[in-house]
This record gives sequence, C-alpha cells and structure tokens, in this order.
Amino acid sequence: MSQLVERSVPVGEVRPLGDHACILGVEDAARGRAVVAAITGQAWPELREAVGGLATVMVAFVPDADPADVGQRLIRLWRALAGVSADDVRTGARVVVPVVFDGPDLGQVAAISGGPVHRVVELLTATPLTVAVLGFSPGFAYLSGLPDALAAVPRRTRPRPTVAAGSVALANGHAAVYPSASPGGWQLIGRTNETFFTPRCPPYARLAPGDQVQFVPVDELPDPQSWTGEDALTVPAHPPGQAVFTVEEAGIWTVLQDAGRPGLAALGVPGAGPADPDSLALANRLVGNQPDAGALEVTARGPTLSCLAATFVAAVGGSPELTVAGQPVSSDRVVPVKAGQRLGIGPVRQGFRSYLAVGGGLVGHPVMGSLATDQLSRLGPGPLRPGQELRSAPLAPPLGDHLASDAVGTRELTGPIVLRVVAGPHEERCAPGALAALAHLTLTVDGDSNRVGLRLRAPAGSPSLGRVGVTAELDSQGVVTGAVQIPPGGDPVILMPDHATMGGYPVLAVVAAVDHGRLGQCAPGDSVRLQPIGHHESRRLFQERQRRLARAVSGHYPIAVD
Repeated sequence: MSQLVERSVPVGEVRPLGDHACILGVEDAARGRAVVAAITGQAWPELREAVGGLATVMVAFVPDADPADVGQRLIRLWRALAGVSADDVRTGARVVVPVVFDGPDLGQVAAISGGPVHRVVELLTATPLTVAVLGFSPGFAYLSGLPDALAAVPRRTRPRPTVAAGSVALANGHAAVYPSASPGGWQLIGRTNETFFTPRCPPYARLAPGDQVQFVPVDELPDPQSWTGEDALTVPAHPPGQAVFTVEEAGIWTVLQDAGRPGLAALGVPGAGPADPDSLALANRLVGNQPDAGALEVTARGPTLSCLAATFVAAVGGSPELTVAGQPVSSDRVVPVKAGQRLGIGPVRQGFRSYLAVGGGLVGHPVMGSLATDQLSRLGPGPLRPGQELRSAPLAPPLGDHLASDAVGTRELTGPIVLRVVAGPHEERCAPGALAALAHLTLTVDGDSNRVGLRLRAPAGSPSLGRVGVTAELDSQGVVTGAVQIPPGGDPVILMPDHATMGGYPVLAVVAAVDHGRLGQCAPGDSVRLQPIGHHESRRLFQERQRRLARAVSGHYPIAVD
C-alpha cells in the first residue's frame, strides 16, 4: 500500500459492517483474492457478496444470519490459507494497452515524481502491472506494482465532474483506466480507446483480478482489439409481454426497478434495485406478482399513464395522490384500470418514493440480468420518457385486496425520521465518541441526495464527526447499502442502492436492514436521527418486520379468469 493510504482493518481481524456484512483484514489484495475464491467455492448459503479489497475482504450476508458465526468461519478460512503466497494466486491473462500520453495532469505527475515527463512514461511502461481488485465503477481495475516514484502520486484535491472513458490515471499507489465516463479524482496522464466494460454479455469486465496489464506508448491510437465480452447479444425483434400503458408525462424521476444486480459487486457493478424494498415487495404481492417483479419506482411526483389494455395496479409507499379517469383512488390496495383510462400518480405526500406494480409484472430487455435503472453507472433503461410503452407479463391470480393498517409504517409522520444504525468497522478513525454522538444530532437531508447517496448536514456549530488532522485515505474496500460514511468535511453520507461498490472513507455505522425502507423514503429537507442499536436488537427487529410483512396483504380481489 502507498504511504498515502492507511490500513483500515488489522490483518486477521474481523469487524462488523453493520448487521448484514463484515470486513476481514488481509495481508494484501492477492491474499484477499484467495479468500474470496475459497468463499465462493464453498457456496455459503447466507452469502450475498464477497468482495476483495486492497487489504480486506468484505462479506455481505442475509440480514437474519448470525454475524458472529459468519465472522468465525471467515477467520478459519483465512487461517487455512495462511500458506498461500501471491505466487499461488491466479495469474491471469496478459493484456496490452496502447496509450497516448497526453493527459492534462501529466506535467503535475512528473513534478511530484521528480523527473521529466518522458521519465513518467518510461516508469509506467517498464513492467506489467497487476490487477489487484475491481471496484468503484463497473470494470474499474486497480492496477498495482507501480514504482515508488509513481506510487507517491496522490489524488487531485478537487475531483473532476466527468472523466472520459479510456482515461489512464494514477492515484494513491495505483494506476487505472476509466472504463466509462464518470466523476473522478485521479491524475489523468493519458488515454486509450480499448474497451474495458460492456453490459451486453459475460464476462462484462475485460480485466479480472490477477491479470497483467502492459501499457505501451503510441503516438496515435490503433483500432482497439476485440475481446469476447463485446460479442453482440441477440436482442428479440419484439419486446416481451403485452403493452399495458403509454407514458403521457414522465414525472420527476420514474424508473423501472426489480431485485437489481446482486452478486456483481466484485465487477464494480452496483446492486441497484428499490430504494424502499418493502414497498416494492408489497405492491407486487397485492397484484399477484413475485415480490421482486419489475415495477415503477416513483420519486416525489409520478407519471401520467394511458391504459392500453385492462389490468390491475397497486401503489405502495409514500401515500401518493392517485387518480383513474380523473377520480381519486386509494394507494395500498388493488385498483382496476380499463383500456382508454388515464392513470395519474401525483405528488408523494408522506415520504419520497412510491412503487407502482402492474398485474403480471413489468417486463423488458434485461441488462446484466435486471430491469433496474442504476443512476451511478447508467445501467438499465433509464427514467421514463413521454411516448414510451410499458409492457407486462400475463396476470397471475390470485390477487390480494389491500394492506393491513400496520404494514407500511416506513417513516414517522411528524418529527425527525429515526434510522436505527449498527456499528461500522472504523469508529476509531472518526472523532472520539462519534458513534454515541449520532443519537444526539438532528441531521438534515441535503438537496444533492439521490439514489447513490443520502447526504446529511449537521446543525451549524455541531462538533465534527470526522477525525481532525487526518490526511491519509483508507485502503479501498467493499461497502454496502446503508453504510454511514464520514468524509473529511465531517457531514455523514449514507450509501443508497446505486452506490459505488468500493469506498475509502471511514464507515462509522450502517443503517440496520430493518430500516432500509425508511431510508428510501428520506426526502431533501427531512430531519433525520441516527439511533445506534446492537446486533441482537437489529436481528430481532428485522425478524419481527419480516413476520409483519408476511401477513400484510389482506383479502382477495374478486376477478373472473377466462
């Protein structure tokens, strides 16, 4: 690791990452790869993700698993691999990458490394670099093995809002190629036109941990070499399902969501999926769908839809204003809509998001196995647009009728929204007493918040939650939805479903799984309190919530099936 980066977890120690994940400190990225491979090979039944970091392994598991048991197995597995060296871990393909070295930060990098520009190029291209891990964004590979002079190059003090795809960059002991356009704070020294990520078919990412990357300087870029991940998929000529609605007005931010893309974090692909998973599941169950079927996630104010074929809908979460043919109808229950009628989803009145499920489930062309729209990596179909057709699978009775009165208690109607949190792995890297201090702070949701992160502002004059005088970053490691990160400014950021798969800010706490629905309903301007609880309490609350959700759908809507 670079001297600019601090180790976040001691080697051989397991720390909780909230109530549904933990972090193991390992010697290096190579040992982490060996541990991840062993976990995957054992097929742990409660496993959701296993993500190797630069000096950690993050394991995410189902929320009602026993974190102590998972941690003990992780330690035993790590100890069993004690004789594994970097030479024993997968050494993959050798990938040659032609680079034009004309980046805007090349001169600054030369000054930091203490030599002329041509020396930077010579040092970077002298020997192959090794793919340590993938993360941050889809297909983004952290390349290790830089010479000391280049390993001392820090991040930029101010990130760029957009870095072009193919940019070759250095920061904090690693090199990388940006696979797609994204914000970024690395030092840009060159560019290539090689493709490193495609969502069209496996293996999706061109590079894998253990691969060797050889940069080669060129004056102009040749035609890029093809690779198997770019083979075109056969897309059906006709969209699946039956057309049920046409979009007249799209709303503020209305997107398709389903279960998302779990299990792909090791490729740098966010999980996405619903911001309020409870409301999505209940809306789908009301109209006879599987809980994770495709549905619309409405933010703040929804669309106006023209019905093309008779169907049934249900809107759950946020208590939106609903109309059919201009007449108000209720949320949290099954509503019939006839061909020719207009369905309006107005402002969300008691929260921030609502979920509109359609009988049979909305369908389309999946991207990496999901219909979900991911705001960070721009995977998926994107927000609704006027004129777009929405299609559904066949109706699958029986339907429910309505929700029990206590089924959707996802947020308080008055006062601050209380989000219960469980300790994270980096409390000592925050201000003394920061975790306890959370319970006494009323934070405000900032207007810059979105599906990537909920940005919170502390009241003026509040003591900072961040550790004073810290300049080094933590080693990049896997993170989970609900993680409460503490950036240098001290104001917390809570990671939402579209978050980057790895992070380098200290994680003080993680929102308990039972409150992920509440988290998804937090709107800009809302007041939020973060209430620390223990693991046993979080498991009890989660299991109690699951029992309530299981009996939430009441009655059967009377329909005739031909």
